Amino acid sequence: MSLETYWKKALHQTQLSINDESLYPLKTRIITSDLYQNNDFIIRKLDTSNFNKERIYGPKQNPFCPWDKILEIDKIDDDHQLILNKYPVQKGHILLITNNWKPQNGWLDINDWKAIQKVNKDTSGLWFFNSSPIAGASQPHRHFQLLRRAKDEISCPREKWFLEMKLDKDRDSKLKKNIIVSKFNFLENSISLYELYLELSMKLGLGDTISDVKPRYPYNLLITNKWIAIIKRSNDHIHGFSINGLGFAGYLLVTEKSDINYLKKFGPEKLLESFV
Repeated sequence: MSLETYWKKALHQTQLSINDESLYPLKTRIITSDLYQNNDFIIRKLDTSNFNKERIYGPKQNPFCPWDKILEIDKIDDDHQLILNKYPVQKGHILLITNNWKPQNGWLDINDWKAIQKVNKDTSGLWFFNSSPIAGASQPHRHFQLLRRAKDEISCPREKWFLEMKLDKDRDSKLKKNIIVSKFNFLENSISLYELYLELSMKLGLGDTISDVKPRYPYNLLITNKWIAIIKRSNDHIHGFSINGLGFAGYLLVTEKSDINYLKKFGPEKLLESFV
């Protein structure tokens, strides 16, 4: 049984960071029932009335180099660090970053998978990775994101969709044609996990590490204790929505710019088709 040491540290640092005004939790309210009747999506409305994001003038800074020490959770081997997401929707939103610069849009390497595996052995949940701005990444410095889940808690609202798609041979929809899903087991050695990532990337048309310096297309990566999915992306902002990996997991965030009428008329899955 995992001790969830990283999760406990994340909660402790969250309170310290809020008290220090170094963490800015985003306030949202669930509005799913107003727009959508099924339970495979959770739709939240962002409250921007008290949003006080720091203004930084001049050249854009890298918040991970160096990272804010009060957000620090723990060191992961020699190459990675766990810190808190500075603008979380969920309490204890964890980031796994590389200590030194590595591009977000480059190929993930074996050390990345070793670090993910080490963290997940202690604290697990829904992992997601956004490979570039088109895939919803806000920073070019390599970082993975983890939303902790309890042992018996489903990883995300669309978990059933992904598990069923893994067995579905019919790839008729645009969404399914641009997503690849496979079973996944964190207990396998990290080399096998890395090789599976490369295999799935090649099958989806992202290329390979031998002939391509970086993946040919932007993509999102979702990882759970049962399955892994890669989503090939083509757009970031459509109909006033910005979608990252969490959107495909079933979490949609509505802002004042979002076209609510489009979402209500066509539904979340049709919206996601616009982004692949």
